[in-house]
Amino acid sequence: MDSKMKKKEIEEVFGGILEKEQDVSAGMAAIRTLLTVLEHDTSETVQELDSNLQAAVDAMKNTDYPVTAVASGCELFLRFITLAKLDTKTFGECKSIMLHRGQLFLKKLMEARGKVAKLASSFIVDGSRVLIHSKSRVVLHAMKEAARANKRFEVYVTMSSPDNSGYVCKEYRDQIVATIL
Repeated sequence: MDSKMKKKEIEEVFGGILEKEQDVSAGMAAIRTLLTVLEHDTSETVQELDSNLQAAVDAMKNTDYPVTAVASGCELFLRFITLAKLDTKTFGECKSIMLHRGQLFLKKLMEARGKVAKLASSFIVDGSRVLIHSKSRVVLHAMKEAARANKRFEVYVTMSSPDNSGYVCKEYRDQIVATIL
């Protein structure tokens, strides 16, 4: 029996998350995909599981989504969960700990955006001019926090290439204005 998800299945899980949930970054979707791979994997050795997880990372890197976000998210996730290999005597116990650590990592990561945005919003004071390059969900959340605190500020957005991800000025403005209305 094959112990790993097929490349196409991995791409479907990864792409499905990004298509259905507009507020999820490619890095976060990659981590959630790796967690799904880990949950469904039937490997019998740590080496086989490592190989299957790496194959999943490679599959996601070869999609049309930002490779840097995928690589970074996967690297952090794998470093966090693979510490379990040092703590256990059996593979079953190891995999169970890896799953638990993976779920904990995802939970902490999901909470991080709000915490960072709240801290960052304190740097936006009345009359500020904020220059951003490209699209950042954390920066958008920080600006929303500042707007909720009735701070008045201007935002300048630069264009970035080749994906024009900086072309979000209207989206940012609309979301920030909606926050204070």
